[in-house]
Amino acid sequence: MEGKPIGRTPLSGEVVGGQEHEQWFVMRDLTRPNAKLPAYLLLDKLNFRYFTPMIWKLFCHQGKRERRQVPFMHDLLFVYSCRSILDPLVEQIPTLQYRFLRKTYRQPMVVRAQDMERFMQAVHATDSPRFYLPSELTALSCGRKIRIIGGSLHLCEGKLLTIRGSKVKRLLVELPGLLSVGVEVKPEYIEFVD
Repeated sequence: MEGKPIGRTPLSGEVVGGQEHEQWFVMRDLTRPNAKLPAYLLLDKLNFRYFTPMIWKLFCHQGKRERRQVPFMHDLLFVYSCRSILDPLVEQIPTLQYRFLRKTYRQPMVVRAQDMERFMQAVHATDSPRFYLPSELTALSCGRKIRIIGGSLHLCEGKLLTIRGSKVKRLLVELPGLLSVGVEVKPEYIEFVD
């Protein structure tokens, strides 16, 4: 991102250096879970860069079982764009909305680009990511901070997720206050960070 001051992320819709910056906006999809055209498919058709955490589920269709990828949380969506481009789209599509910060007047939630890239890297590194809501994680299950050295998650940082009775090591990468993903990692790739 050119022209961005070092050590500071512009606020949503903030113009820096005469130019508005693209950011990861946290959005809501108000369509029903069985909608034929959910927001993420609509954004794909409109060539927006977006991300929605997906999981595999089994469905019965005309007596046959089929496995389909569906959003983990149907109403959670991340869109990378400028506010000036997204505002007209939000006005035009009543089922697409910004998620706003609490105790502010209509300030959209944004996720830092580094956090979002690290989260997407972790999700795409495995076929079966496990997603956790903030209420599902406790201080006891989140261990020490680790960095992965080697493999598809090279230099990815997060916390070591410890689940009682499990022999599997998981890297926990979080989007603060929104969602976390647990990804299985091999013990030889783990480096503890102070």
